[in-house]
Amino acid sequence: MKTQKIGFIGGGNMASSLINGLVASGHDPALIWVSDINPDIPAALTNALQVNTAQDNAEVVAAVDVVVLAVKPQTLKTVAENLAGHIRIRQPLVVSVAAGVSQASLAVWLGAETAIVRCMPNTPALVLTGASALHANANVSDAQRDLAENIMRSVGITLWLEQESDIDAVTAVSGSGPAYFFLLMEAMEKAALELGLEESVARLLVQQTALGAAKIALESSETPEQLRRRVTSPGGTTEQAINVFEQAGLVALVSKAMHAARDRSIELSKPSESN
Repeated sequence: MKTQKIGFIGGGNMASSLINGLVASGHDPALIWVSDINPDIPAALTNALQVNTAQDNAEVVAAVDVVVLAVKPQTLKTVAENLAGHIRIRQPLVVSVAAGVSQASLAVWLGAETAIVRCMPNTPALVLTGASALHANANVSDAQRDLAENIMRSVGITLWLEQESDIDAVTAVSGSGPAYFFLLMEAMEKAALELGLEESVARLLVQQTALGAAKIALESSETPEQLRRRVTSPGGTTEQAINVFEQAGLVALVSKAMHAARDRSIELSKPSESN
């Protein structure tokens, strides 16, 4: 993978994270190209990491083996259609990180023969702890699957999906998931202030507790339910708090919220399907 030429159409937060992750993992920055509608963005990446700045998107496609589409979903159709001729000539692997844009739409815009991997990353990729789900169309070779996986693995874990439709569920779980945890942290911090703690103390305690709980869950072979029971002593303080959560229907509420996120993901993809 370190000898493959990788190009990024769009140099925003996700692309910048991937580029930083690739360089940190040993990929030669001289084999990375980036273009963006704002010329200051690729210029900054070039100054920081010595990657190649392209004058336009077509220059990126002409130079690389894999093209990462990292533009906003609402602009992707125009970008893809403008690149279609170049894609057909070069035949690179195309990796899309645009939310809500299906492989079927991309194939219409880029050409039915295009090798496409659709990816759903999440914002913790910005700090190299992301979770990305990938789905490949039938044109993607085994070598190209490895290439796509290695690119996304540079910013966290990667998982392959058998059905593209599962990306909507992934969106509800990990794509939107960081906001759920931020909301709980926000609520805990506010409650800690009500209990008399200073803001700086409350925030640090909540942040470190969230980090520690996640680390235990990642490193343990036990389920979250088992871990919860281990730290919930009968008649103790934790049990009192858990009882309140359960009486308020927290589990059902989380399920309802995640179904709503999944349904919205499906809804957002429908305009692309009609193109």
